[in-house]
Amino acid sequence: MNSWGQIFRVSIWGESHGQQVGVSIDGVPAGIALCEADFSADLDRRRAGAAGTTPRKESDLPHIVSGVYNGFTTGSPLTIEFVNENTQSGDYRNLVKHPRPSHADLVAQQKWDGYNDPRGGGHFSGRITLGLVAAGVVAKKILGNAAEFSTEITEIGGTQDKAKFAEILESARTAQDSVGGVIECRAKGITAGLGEPFFDSAESLIAHLLFSVPAVKGVEFGKGFEAARMNGSEHNDAIIDKCGTTATNNAGGIVGGITNGNEIVVRAAIKPTASIAQEQATFNFESNKVEPLVIKGRHDVCITLRAAVVVESAVAIALADLKLRA
Repeated sequence: MNSWGQIFRVSIWGESHGQQVGVSIDGVPAGIALCEADFSADLDRRRAGAAGTTPRKESDLPHIVSGVYNGFTTGSPLTIEFVNENTQSGDYRNLVKHPRPSHADLVAQQKWDGYNDPRGGGHFSGRITLGLVAAGVVAKKILGNAAEFSTEITEIGGTQDKAKFAEILESARTAQDSVGGVIECRAKGITAGLGEPFFDSAESLIAHLLFSVPAVKGVEFGKGFEAARMNGSEHNDAIIDKCGTTATNNAGGIVGGITNGNEIVVRAAIKPTASIAQEQATFNFESNKVEPLVIKGRHDVCITLRAAVVVESAVAIALADLKLRA
């Protein structure tokens, strides 16, 4: 479905080339200072324009249409809208019968019997993550000033050498191809005790939201998959004071599904952008055979560049819901 959360309940809506995209959030406590300018910093982090991002540029100006009065949240549902201003829907007409590889074109048609909006990927587009970023801004306010987020791209195109990132992006662009990457999000100042054993563990809820972000194909906490290659004596985080501070943080700030007060560390693997300009051979349902496909439109060489703030927002949303449950 398009809604998530037990108390901080987020509903995202819209299509890439529809009139609007946005988010409605129920469960926001009353009395939180909030205005449209509060969203600017994080929305700017998601914005296109840098090398390796899509040429499609949108103003992405948030419009708060409910849930705020005199600069403070009211406790009623909060709704934030964004107008789609720069669409070129003609670029997608041929994809109904000749769907893109590794994209949602075909499965969306199959699931909804062809009634889906195919333009720009419709509701499956990364454009819909605007609502997640907006919700993340509100979530961080709920978590309070003590919570500090630090998110960075640690890998692009298979290398962790940041000096080579620009070269890799340019090489992919000239080859009419795309590359993926890894995003690491760290959160300090998160209260110990958030999360429940098993199904509502902090990892479960954070991972749920991260896997809801288009292009995320892997999630790990702390040492993640590296932990499988460590001994217990190496991986165990020794407790060094009465506050629960640990000498190491191999668990990534979560033990037994519950935050332990140490820094939360989570990484998300982002796949290469599925829409590439390079010719591909894929099935055409009109001719009933495999044929060359050239994808038109404006697409990111590396969606990882704009996804960092989306990953951070997803983590914040999960933690805000857990805080309100506590």
